[in-house]
Amino acid sequence: MKRIIDHRCPSRRDAFALLGAASLIVAGATPALAKMAPTAVGYQEMPNGDHKCGICNFYIDPNACKLVDGTINPEGWCKLWSKKPS
Repeated sequence: MKRIIDHRCPSRRDAFALLGAASLIVAGATPALAKMAPTAVGYQEMPNGDHKCGICNFYIDPNACKLVDGTINPEGWCKLWSKKPS
């Protein structure tokens, strides 16, 4: 006897994956992003022209960054620099 496979129905594995993803959405959980090492992004303690951490989109006052790990000097700079929107 030939077995007929109905591809319109999700597998048990797909159903459990969907339930797991839905539970994360409902719980409001978002995966934490790992910060990068200062050396990996070319961080330096001095500005690059008029580009400096204090006016970067990723800078968190008084001395942190959303993307780079460690203490960040507001007068510093790295390769991820992006001007803060006006």
